[in-house]
Amino acid sequence: MADTHVLFVEDDDVIREATQLALERDGFMVTAVPDGLLGLESFRARRPDIALLDVMVPGLDGVSLCRRIRDESTVPVIMLSARADSIDVVLGLEAGADDYVTKPFDGAVLVARIRAVLRRFGHASGANGAADGTPETIEGGTLRFGDLEVDTEGMEVRKAGTPVALTPTEMRLLLEFSAAPGTVLSRDRLLERVWDYGWGGDTRVVDVHVQRLRGKIG
Repeated sequence: MADTHVLFVEDDDVIREATQLALERDGFMVTAVPDGLLGLESFRARRPDIALLDVMVPGLDGVSLCRRIRDESTVPVIMLSARADSIDVVLGLEAGADDYVTKPFDGAVLVARIRAVLRRFGHASGANGAADGTPETIEGGTLRFGDLEVDTEGMEVRKAGTPVALTPTEMRLLLEFSAAPGTVLSRDRLLERVWDYGWGGDTRVVDVHVQRLRGKIG
């Protein structure tokens, strides 16, 4: 993880400094800023490998910042929220975040979630190959379902010949569905296979991502 660059946007000085030190001890390079506008500037200037965004930051809130980042990049995003039952969690996921962590958080848990997201990013980028299973149609590395084509080698998706931009998490989710056509996949299985949760996780993460995926591919 020594070459992994983390953008951390958090307005609380104590949390920002303590978390930065904890991440650096685990080998991450960290750019920590106190507001969303500086976060957007830092993202564009340094192109980090992953972004940690607190929901409630001044200048440009975390959800809006996530949308701006997602307009420009598929870089993984983890939202930080003070309340697990807050609407901010859903808003962050709908804005394009890959995961969220509830504050206050344990440093080891945060590092584990960052690594899980980065592993998922590597998988969706083709580092570990495609999901196994039997799709409806295979042509080379392309799966075809009606007018939807999934190129598992190039990690590209086309609908009626038009490219569809998916985030790494959305691509990994689509590969899971493509590997089991006509099969109902449980939320727990998707949390384990896509989000790398060996323990139970919040099913809202699955629901929102499935909704986003459906909106893009129909």
